[in-house]
Amino acid sequence: MFKTVRCLLLLGLYISSPSSQAYDLLADPFDTLSEVSATPAKNALATPCQFADSPPSPLTLLDAVERVLCHNPQTRLAWANVKAQAAAVGTGWSAYLPTINARGTANKAAKSSKFPGHSGYSTDVSPVELEGTLNLNWVLYDFGLRAANLESARQLLNAANASQDDVLQIAFLNTAQAFYEAQAAQALLSANRESEQVAEKSFNAAEAKYAAGIGTVADKLQAQTAYAQAVSKRVQAEGDAQSTMGSLSILMGQRPDIALNITVITEDTAAEPLFQQAVEGLIEQAVRNHPKILVARAQVKATQAKKEGISAAGRPTLSLTASEDYFHTDATPINNQGTSNQAVNSQRIGLQVDIPLFEGFGRHYKESEAEAQIESKQAELANTEQQVALDVWKNYQAVRTEAENLNASKTLIISAEQSFEVAQGRYKAGVGNILELLKAQSDLASAYQQKLLTITRWQTVRVKLATSLGQLDL
Repeated sequence: MFKTVRCLLLLGLYISSPSSQAYDLLADPFDTLSEVSATPAKNALATPCQFADSPPSPLTLLDAVERVLCHNPQTRLAWANVKAQAAAVGTGWSAYLPTINARGTANKAAKSSKFPGHSGYSTDVSPVELEGTLNLNWVLYDFGLRAANLESARQLLNAANASQDDVLQIAFLNTAQAFYEAQAAQALLSANRESEQVAEKSFNAAEAKYAAGIGTVADKLQAQTAYAQAVSKRVQAEGDAQSTMGSLSILMGQRPDIALNITVITEDTAAEPLFQQAVEGLIEQAVRNHPKILVARAQVKATQAKKEGISAAGRPTLSLTASEDYFHTDATPINNQGTSNQAVNSQRIGLQVDIPLFEGFGRHYKESEAEAQIESKQAELANTEQQVALDVWKNYQAVRTEAENLNASKTLIISAEQSFEVAQGRYKAGVGNILELLKAQSDLASAYQQKLLTITRWQTVRVKLATSLGQLDL
């Protein structure tokens, strides 16, 4: 009721004193845009979506996420959907205000009547007719139809806002995955370059021993093969690194060929309090607050309100009606003697009751359809709750698994480094063979790669767990 009165006062202000300020107030008289975020990133950023043309160097994960939240087509689509649904809420409020219609017509006619032999009775009529009508209709009571439609629009707005939150979470997750993949690709490239250097040194050592007559040609060829394989892996790693950089650039709204300098991969494994909670509490928390579940709940409520609106549409409505008519005609000669002017003005005001009596059972089937839609949305809600709970469970277990794998990979690195040093020393001393050295060399390269991939998986599953809880933010 307050918004209805406020809008009437604004309308009166605009009519009495038209100005740009009054027009700005009437641009959103029901203040529905207060439910819409100022940017596609919603409340994720402290500042508006304004960035330099080139990404910063080095580029951090948060730098990448900020650009994706602002420029990704999916986040902008979700933002536009919220604005559209906010306008639908304004449409729901507008039903509480009167409707005013005006119509005006102007006609010029010509009519001639001739009486041969009696010219005194002949007439030439050229009237000018002006007519204006002003109608007002204001629904005073409708047994809840407008309220149900407004509630449905409100719940759909809640769903759109929750859906926007979910889209932002997904965009954040996709960016984190792309960023961590790019980090891992860069780190793997560095590891492959080191492996190539080690393989080159082993080949040079085997070649030197062969040249000195204390090594075999088989040892030399095996070392040369291992070196060639290391070169091939390094070339492949360079291509993979460029590909992941291009994917990250596209997510940020940049060209794929733009040069990016991202931060190096880290081994930070400090457990956050969020991941130390019992999984039962995390599941309960997710079922309460996850955006997907909030969307499903709002859609159930919107469907229930829609059914109430269908039922209310079959009840009577009481309206205030008012109208004013004005009719004027002139320049009408009467027997070619003088003119006639006529002006008619009439006003009416009253109450109108509309009672739907029979609509061919259409409303009955609409109510049945709405009941089925409610059941469908409730089933979707239950399915969403199960899926969210399962995602939390799986990601929680993945976090625990990758944390253990990360610790194991550290031990593996230490062991592989020591093994390679021993094998290298034995080969140089002439007590080890080339196969022992090459195997230690291969094991060390594999250990580095496994460690990097484990760090990437560990970082990604942490973000996935936060996403499944609906709590991923900057």
